[in-house]
Amino acid sequence: MIKKQQNLRPPHQRPAKKKQFGQHFLKNFSVVENMIKKVKVTKETRVLEIGCGDGFLTKAILNLTNCKELFVYEIDPEWAEYVKNTVKSPKLKINVENILDVDLSKLQNLKPWVLLANLPYQITFPIFYLIQKNRNLFKEGVVMIQEEVAQKIVAKSGRSFSATSIFLQHYFDFKLMEKIGSENFVPPPKVDSRLIHFKPKETVTKIKDEEKFWKFLRLCFISPRKTLTNNLRQTHYDLAKIPENILKLRAQQMTFDDFIKIWELFL
Repeated sequence: MIKKQQNLRPPHQRPAKKKQFGQHFLKNFSVVENMIKKVKVTKETRVLEIGCGDGFLTKAILNLTNCKELFVYEIDPEWAEYVKNTVKSPKLKINVENILDVDLSKLQNLKPWVLLANLPYQITFPIFYLIQKNRNLFKEGVVMIQEEVAQKIVAKSGRSFSATSIFLQHYFDFKLMEKIGSENFVPPPKVDSRLIHFKPKETVTKIKDEEKFWKFLRLCFISPRKTLTNNLRQTHYDLAKIPENILKLRAQQMTFDDFIKIWELFL
């Protein structure tokens, strides 16, 4: 039987938190319990954690799951060393690296992976783009991110809807979990957070000239409150091919299928 987590926060030898790394550490154990309960981790599953901080989530993963191994990527060498000295487990592999510099393809022969992490707010989108490039590694994951960012990721229309919303939803299924107030962190951030579950889609619709399509989509959203006519006027795209009623729309009023139909007019 897996033992309950104890002595989560050893009081000795704790490094200082650093603003440049966006270090806001969780202190509510029920939050990490909910993260772990949402994913399926077996003895064949490896878990990836981005930014271990003081090891609060790290210990929970090791104590509440029977994962094969836990790989941690931590940019701060002081906190990496602290966790290495205070969390004793042969399953734990700590890497002192910026996750954005890591070649995740090297983990291919070790899959399947589950991602569990409290993500630094300032690099949430770059991390998701990295995950997207390596999505075949992951079965699923739960991450803690800024509330506003979570709403942008799952938006289907309206002011939060963006090219990034469409891009990420094309490759993943997302489900919002509970909202987490700032009082659950040390030090408290100025914004609320949200747990979000993601799972790579088994089947992804193919897009012709995919890389060019995503560049086109970003142009459509370059000024979200402006119409397609205004956003695309200075581009090389022949607007005469687009129906006039569509040109009068703003990108935030359209759907993924709408953009695909327009894109196919240019092929």
